Amino acid sequence: MPKTAIGPMKWEKQGLIYCPDGSNPWAKQYASLPIPFLIAPKRLRIFVSFCDESMIGRVGYVDVDPNNPKHILDIASHPVLDIGKPGRFDENGLIASSILSSNGKIYMYYVGYQLGQKVRYYQFGGLAISDDGGNSFYRAQETPIIDRIDGEALNRTAPFVIYENGRFRMWYVGGNEWTEVNGKSLPVYNMRYLESLDGVNWTGKGKVCLDFKNKDEHVVGRPWVYKENDTYKMFLSSRTHSKGYRLGYAESKDGLSWQRLDDKIDIDVSETGWDSQIMAYASIFKWENKTYMFYNGNDCGRTGFGYALLSPNMLAG
Repeated sequence: MPKTAIGPMKWEKQGLIYCPDGSNPWAKQYASLPIPFLIAPKRLRIFVSFCDESMIGRVGYVDVDPNNPKHILDIASHPVLDIGKPGRFDENGLIASSILSSNGKIYMYYVGYQLGQKVRYYQFGGLAISDDGGNSFYRAQETPIIDRIDGEALNRTAPFVIYENGRFRMWYVGGNEWTEVNGKSLPVYNMRYLESLDGVNWTGKGKVCLDFKNKDEHVVGRPWVYKENDTYKMFLSSRTHSKGYRLGYAESKDGLSWQRLDDKIDIDVSETGWDSQIMAYASIFKWENKTYMFYNGNDCGRTGFGYALLSPNMLAG
């Protein structure tokens, strides 16, 4: 297996887990933003967003054995969350961005897509709730939980939420413009922060907590945050004009002020294969004495999702 050799984290790529074969109409292609969630002692549900022939995304899942994530136990036969009604902010597709257990329910924070005229699309954050252990979700409301505001008129989305000390803490991406990269129009957004008492109502303007590290970078996207000892750790997706998507990393003592430490995760695209062009949308799952990183490869999930395993010795020699 290919392995990183420099830096404090040593990740060993384990390969591709799943890519759609085109046989399911609503899940014909892509398997984007893998989100691991343990639904039973020996069943790890990986929520992903599949696309139909028209590139409209719906949320489904791939269940795997947590002892061996390449062992697939089940694949969703229908969406657990379908697109919104005509005219709604998620009428043209959606992608789950984080999952949280709260008060016996499962909260799914997600990205809703609506097509634009002078920009390709708009993205705003929604919330859906499950009462049946993650087999189906209903919307908390038909409007975004983080809707457009001044300074975040085009993108306010990809929420990642944790519950800590009586409050819900959200890291999300916000932006107000688009740019052109190699002839393609792409959004520009960085990382913002909000708090809520109930996880549903989020008010005020988000604080920029992680900005672009240089002029080459135009996306600081899709956070995955957890606390280890006294340090908050964030895996993020960085998109640059020169390379496209790569995985980034940052650390913080309070979750508000972050230090970029991208070299610390020391994992990059493969020489060939499904993740040879980009790596994006990392999620971290700890199982017994193992730490997994699930992620997307080429074309942001068109080639499916796979995983890497953190070496038991985190400090590289």
